[in-house]
Amino acid sequence: MTDQASTKPALPDRLSIDARSPHHVAAVFEHDIGIRFNDKERFDVSEYCISEGWVKVPSGKTLDRKGQPLLIQLKGRVEVFYK
Repeated sequence: MTDQASTKPALPDRLSIDARSPHHVAAVFEHDIGIRFNDKERFDVSEYCISEGWVKVPSGKTLDRKGQPLLIQLKGRVEVFYK
């Protein structure tokens, strides 16, 4: 089991699923990760920051002027882990 853990990259403090973001790390997305926000696992997180304590999630079906989902920022306790 230690072999699998050693091949996984360390989880960054800030991560985004958007490939255009400077906080996008493709190596992390090769593995399943989970995000627990205020003791509840969330499956709709687009970006997170552990040190600042926030996540960004889509706001329903609303799109911005570039056609991307409109994101809202929620503050609370953020925990990230590999599944």
